[in-house]
Amino acid sequence: MEQRNLRDLLDSASRLIGDVQWQAAFRKIQMSPADAELGAPARKLLETLYWLQGQGMISGQHDYLESPDDINNKLKNTAGGYAGLHGYEMGPISNQTEKLISSQRQGVTDSAIRWHKAGGIVAMTYHANLPGSAPAWTNVSMSLSEANFSKYITPGTPEYTAMIAELDKVAVFLKKLNDAGVPVLWRPYHEMNGGWFWWGQKSSFVTLWEIMFQRYTVYHQLHNLLWVWSPNAKNKNSEEPAKYYPGSGRVDVLAADIFEGDYKVSHHDTLWDLGRGKLIAIGENGELPPPAVLAGTQNKWSYQMTWGKMLYERNKDAVIQAFMKNSAVFSRDDYSAKAAAYASSGGVLPKPGLYGQYYNNITLSGTPALTRTDANINFAWRQAAPDPAVHADLFSVRWSGQISAAYSETYTIYSYSDDGIRVWIDGKLVIDSWIKQSGQERQGTVSLIAGKLHELKVEYYENQGDARAVLMWESPSQAKGVIPAGALYLP
Repeated sequence: MEQRNLRDLLDSASRLIGDVQWQAAFRKIQMSPADAELGAPARKLLETLYWLQGQGMISGQHDYLESPDDINNKLKNTAGGYAGLHGYEMGPISNQTEKLISSQRQGVTDSAIRWHKAGGIVAMTYHANLPGSAPAWTNVSMSLSEANFSKYITPGTPEYTAMIAELDKVAVFLKKLNDAGVPVLWRPYHEMNGGWFWWGQKSSFVTLWEIMFQRYTVYHQLHNLLWVWSPNAKNKNSEEPAKYYPGSGRVDVLAADIFEGDYKVSHHDTLWDLGRGKLIAIGENGELPPPAVLAGTQNKWSYQMTWGKMLYERNKDAVIQAFMKNSAVFSRDDYSAKAAAYASSGGVLPKPGLYGQYYNNITLSGTPALTRTDANINFAWRQAAPDPAVHADLFSVRWSGQISAAYSETYTIYSYSDDGIRVWIDGKLVIDSWIKQSGQERQGTVSLIAGKLHELKVEYYENQGDARAVLMWESPSQAKGVIPAGALYLP
């Protein structure tokens, strides 16, 4: 189904089932793998990446076909730890013999299996030479007319036959990884919106992508591949990526290739909007992204991958070390621990509601007089007690849990209280009004990511007289209202 038709369908559904439920339905469709028969290891990786989305960026380092561990090991020596993702190459570009190409691809395969067993993520790029030509860089980085390109995507032509033969050679090694249970972030035909590769800026690029997709998932039964569509970040030399997008049914990750430190928020937001909730990443980079970018306006990147020798050509050792030690950047050890945490949770969402602790004092001290699950925070006790176990005056409550938004936007959080109230989201104090007051509305803002469970803590105290505590929200797409029970989860 076309992306627009899918969106129209779900927009219609939203009017019937409500915004929060609509977002969950749409999210489920977007999270579905491109390969409907995706194997368990790759499906587990995909689900883990979605679970981590918005929590931080997985670090990544690319290595070359001829030396699949070189730069990655140097990074470990420099920073004291491995990157979480190891990028490999399947395309020969040095005019090697077929025997040597096979040997080098086997070396990549062996390294990838070791890397997976050690807890890391495997990514692979394919710099394909023009089918039927020598495996040289000049036959990768070359221009090709639309008329000649069409020959390679037309079944029955000698050019098409040559291309299928090249795809089948690579499939031999991808199958070995499949048989070993190694999921692969498969990144072919990248930077297609630029004109420097033979597949670049072709009006029928999507057909080329579909041919490979069908050949690998159907003919070769390779169900270990997560499909990474990786355009160049739009600049003066590259076109708008969207015109080359194969659609959500053929892509698992949308990844922008970013160089010269060009970390514009528009690159991030364009992919996020195009994918509508799909994973997004930095497919290649030279200069490492500034940590402030990761934790700020571009916090949806799932991973980045520094390209080969550029790690040291474009970054000083001190920058590399600071990047790898940043709390928003995940090393291989970090990723392994988080993947284990996700696996142990069974991938089950927390139960709905908020954990409420009620105290018979206004300082939240001592042993709670009552603990219970509250559906949300929308209370007008007035002069009554919240419960027979709790006083009608001079009491306090701490609610803890998680909040999930329907839209990735800046939200205004509102409280209406009598008396004091404080609200934290992901550790940020959003509202601080810990004073005696009568029916006052307060507000603060916070950026929320659709589908992500953000930590929530609310503290309230009642002095004397009327008692009321209400928590509301509003965003450009979310009408102002009480935060509903369906958006709140136990810790």
